[in-house]
Amino acid sequence: MERLVCHDCQKEYPLASSHFRCTCGGLLDFQADWPPVDPIAAGDGEGLWRFRAALPFGGAEDRALVASVSLGEGGTPLLPAGGAEPQLWLKADYYMPTLSFKDRGAVMLALAAKKFAFREIAIDSSGNAACALAAYAARAGLTCHVFVPASASAAKLRQIRAHGAVLHAISGNRSDVAAAAMAAVTENNWYYASHVYNPLFYQGTKTYFWEILAQCAQRGVQPPQVYILPVGNGTLLLGAYQAFHELIHWGLLERFPHVVAVQAAACAPLYAAWRQGASVPLQITAEETVAEGIAIAAPPRGRQILAALREMNGEMVVVEDDAILAARADLAAHGIYVEKTSAANYAAYRQLLACRPEFAKSRVVLPLCGAGIKSD
Repeated sequence: MERLVCHDCQKEYPLASSHFRCTCGGLLDFQADWPPVDPIAAGDGEGLWRFRAALPFGGAEDRALVASVSLGEGGTPLLPAGGAEPQLWLKADYYMPTLSFKDRGAVMLALAAKKFAFREIAIDSSGNAACALAAYAARAGLTCHVFVPASASAAKLRQIRAHGAVLHAISGNRSDVAAAAMAAVTENNWYYASHVYNPLFYQGTKTYFWEILAQCAQRGVQPPQVYILPVGNGTLLLGAYQAFHELIHWGLLERFPHVVAVQAAACAPLYAAWRQGASVPLQITAEETVAEGIAIAAPPRGRQILAALREMNGEMVVVEDDAILAARADLAAHGIYVEKTSAANYAAYRQLLACRPEFAKSRVVLPLCGAGIKSD
């Protein structure tokens, strides 16, 4: 049975619920009773839907629904870095329909809204998550309300507008924008398709990791020992935890791989907590950074992110803007043009190599999360 469960008090809600928080104030997680699915042997579908047996809306009764909403998400290339970095692989998720990895989660939210007869959905974001949700909402025939800061760059909003989303510009900081979205969702009974609060999103991002395992097996190479992941709101890291936790639970994996979480030095509340051994993000004064996609000063699921990283025996690093820009330029010089935030992952890899030479012996995968045209 698929259900939503409060992370704090364990109260359960049906999947069709419009709740985005528990009555106790806790955030909701997704739980299901699926039979074991081996990512390497799975193959009933294309893209991320090859794992449909362990995905929401993956049953036979929802095949027509999925076909009506899917834009061909998943199945992105796994590229060898080559050259002086033979152990490094790059997962090119900017090949997605809206040019970012956020499509993996957005399709799940649009499917949920359509299946459960919501006509209007809402998200607070001015970046890749909003672009992805606007596209899938248009595909599903839903009205999408996107709440953005009044100061949001016009360039970020072009794609959102192109998909017909309704923009709501809110004065104040990022927390004010989220509060306005939540208030509107409650007042109008819209579906809150938040990439942060709605746990269905992580059911989509977990497929990133299962695809890598399948692609490595197809190539006849060993799976990665290390995953480098950007962390702002933690949508990819929490997907990693979900993906590997399920495999361990099913007896298909012995232990978590090593995860390196990356934050921008100018906005690193999770890194600050990590260094001090704190269980919740620390309050910081955020500064501007070119890695705007992970510049989240107060991530709502910060406690979960830190707990998941510790359970995976991971680590956290920060990278400076100069290193991010240099890494982006080097990737572009080798034919790979990514947004600035994506380059933070490669900057972290090079930083690790410089201070820990033994790292060069590890098989590493890092995501190329968004296309270069999404950055100025």
